[in-house]
Amino acid sequence: MNSLIMKKNRTSRRKFIKNLASLSAGVSITTNKLWGIPNYLPNWSLIKKTINGVQLGLITYSFRALKDQSAEATLQYILDCGVNSIELMGKTAESFVGLPETSFDRVILNRLLRKERKNILSKVEEKELVELKKQQKSYDKEVNDWKKKRSIDRFNDLRKMYNSAGVDIYAFKPNYLLRKGNSDANINYAMQAGKILGASHVTLELPEDRNHSLRLGRLAEKNGIKVAYHGHEQQHAHWWDIALKQSSHNAMNLDLGHYIAAGNTDAIKLIRKQHPNILSMHVKDRQNPKNGKKNMPFGQGDTPIKEVLKMMRDKSYKFSATVEYEYQTPKKSSIIAEIKKSIEYCKNALES
Repeated sequence: MNSLIMKKNRTSRRKFIKNLASLSAGVSITTNKLWGIPNYLPNWSLIKKTINGVQLGLITYSFRALKDQSAEATLQYILDCGVNSIELMGKTAESFVGLPETSFDRVILNRLLRKERKNILSKVEEKELVELKKQQKSYDKEVNDWKKKRSIDRFNDLRKMYNSAGVDIYAFKPNYLLRKGNSDANINYAMQAGKILGASHVTLELPEDRNHSLRLGRLAEKNGIKVAYHGHEQQHAHWWDIALKQSSHNAMNLDLGHYIAAGNTDAIKLIRKQHPNILSMHVKDRQNPKNGKKNMPFGQGDTPIKEVLKMMRDKSYKFSATVEYEYQTPKKSSIIAEIKKSIEYCKNALES
C-alpha cells in the first residue's frame, strides 16, 4: 500500500478530529445560523432525533456511489442530508480504525470474475484478471497482518467524532465480518465494535445456514448486543421465524421496499405482529412484481411508506425507520439532493 497516502489520511483525520473537538467546545447554541463555522460541526438544523416518536435515520450505504468513502467524508454527507441518526457500514468504520486501503479496482475485478464464471473472457481480460487476482491475494495478506494488531479502542474516537457533530449510530453493518466463514474472534470484534459505536444492533443478511444464526445469537448474548437480520426478495412473513426462536438476541432488520418487490401484500400485518422483534426497517420505494420491481423515488412506487410510518407513529412502535437510497439519480440532481427529498417525504408523512 502507498505509505504516503496512508500518512496523508492519518494527518487529515487527526486534523479533522482536532478541529471538531476544539471548535465544538466554543459553539453556543443561541442561533440557527452560526457564522464562520465549518459544516461538519454540530448542525443545529438537523431533524429531531424522533419525529412524533419515530426515529427517522439513514443507512450510509446510500452514499456508496460517492468517491470519498472515508468516515470523515461520510459524516459530512450525513450532515448535508440533515440526518442525526444512522446505520453505519462496516468498511467505512474500519477504514477509520486503520483497515488497509485497496490498491486495485474491485468493480473491475468483480466484473471479470462474473465473465470468468460464464467463460466469456477475452485473452486481454484473462491477463488482466490474473494480475488483479495477484493484487487481491497481496491485499488479503496485508489485511490479515493488520487484523493481528488492530485495536478495538479506535472505534471510541469514531463514535466521539460522530456524536460531537450531533450524529448517533443506532445500527452497525459489519456484514462480511459476521458471515459464516469468520472466526469467533472476528465476530466478537465486529459486535464489540458495534457496541462501542453506540449501536443497539449489528446487521447482516439472514444466513441460509440456521446453525450460523444460532451461533450469532449466542455470541450476541455474550457481547451484550443484538443481531438484526436483513433480507431482499427472499423475505416473507415467516422468513425470520427460526432465527427468532433460536435466541432472544436475534431480531429483524426488515426491508420494506424489497418485501413489496418480492410480491408480498401483508407488510402492514407483518409489522403489527412482529414489531417487538424489529429493531430497524429499511425504507425505500419499490414497485411490486406486476409493475416491474423497479426502485422509484419515494411516493412513486408501490411500497406503503406513508401508511407504515403513520402506523409506527400512532402505535408508538420503537424500531427505527432507516432511509436507503437506491433509485437512479435523475439528471441535473445529486445523490445528496435525492436523499434529502426522500427524508422530507418521510418527515411529512410523520407530521401529517
